[in-house]
Amino acid sequence: MFSKTRGAAVLLVGALALSACGGGDKKDPLGSSGGKGGTLVIGTADFPESQALGEVYAQALSAKGIKASTKVAGTREAYFKAIQSGQLAIVPEYNGNLLLHVDPKATAATTEAVNAALGQKLPSSLGVLDSAKAEDKDSVVVTKETADKDHLKTIADLKPVASGIVFGGPSEFKTRVSGLVGIKEKYGLEFKEFKPLDTAGPITVARLKQGAIQAANLFSTDAAITKNGFVALEDPKNVFPAQNVTPLIYRSKVTADAQGVLNAIAAKLTTADLLEMNSKMSVDKAEPRDVAKAWLQKSGITSS
Repeated sequence: MFSKTRGAAVLLVGALALSACGGGDKKDPLGSSGGKGGTLVIGTADFPESQALGEVYAQALSAKGIKASTKVAGTREAYFKAIQSGQLAIVPEYNGNLLLHVDPKATAATTEAVNAALGQKLPSSLGVLDSAKAEDKDSVVVTKETADKDHLKTIADLKPVASGIVFGGPSEFKTRVSGLVGIKEKYGLEFKEFKPLDTAGPITVARLKQGAIQAANLFSTDAAITKNGFVALEDPKNVFPAQNVTPLIYRSKVTADAQGVLNAIAAKLTTADLLEMNSKMSVDKAEPRDVAKAWLQKSGITSS
């Protein structure tokens, strides 16, 4: 997910990426996005998950004989301008944050509602294709031991034990509707204590492992979840808005055949897949292109 924390971390990188990416002339620093018969340029944000998704798109398209390449395009502010002007053809996006970019007052929470709102709010030159089940968003996480002991599968299951739970997360999580405020409103939960920690980072992970906190706010595709055997609780009441991986396209440059390839990816990509990709890149130091290739072969979209 192109989250607030990731977005802040790449503001400068985004500006530099737009001026430093190869290909194209000075008036078009991202190069040509091609078109029908040309090369489709896929822009990504400057973090590994986005780059891996860009590689998934590019390699799948190339396997079907559709020329495609990837370029790191920095922040959402930067790559949205680039695709709006036709410098990019495709961007792997997160639908909830994309909606908030074009409509900061949006309140849609489900995948269907978010995508319907995007259909109304995006410029006519742009569109979104099918959303994957895969999401990268805020989540409530507990250890496997806690989940087993208290029979926890969803946030609602915390109701009988919430009064004894210390919750850890970034300070702003305490006052956000997409945080403790929403959890109280929708699930009726009040925790014993809230401990302000880092934003889904190593301090939060360490405190959860140590038992200093019993529940935490982490991103749903954080490699730490898999590495430590944590359990991300389901959110049936949508405290956290949908953040499905969704292709954003410049309509006139992406043919029906190319759209079909991207929709085939969406039909198979899951949050568990993103977790595995992030784990390989974070823990095993694998390159995004290699992680993408492995997933495409595993999913049966490509054979080699």
